[in-house]
Amino acid sequence: MAQSIRLDAEFVSDVKVHALVSHRSVPKQIEYWAKIGQMVEENPDLPFSFVKDALLATQEVKLGRVKPYVRRTKRD
Repeated sequence: MAQSIRLDAEFVSDVKVHALVSHRSVPKQIEYWAKIGQMVEENPDLPFSFVKDALLATQEVKLGRVKPYVRRTKRD
């Protein structure tokens, strides 16, 4: 559901810079930051790099860019 919100002009200016570097639209950059913020609040003991890698891994799975794990040795 789309919803309009008012944001501080300085914040939007910062978002534009990061969006350009990351090749995202301004709304997608804000969504990305919101998702990271949500994950960090829900998992305060995890470092940012772990959260970022988890988001990357989730997207790779959605795009089918991973291979299923196949155990090579017999399990006891």
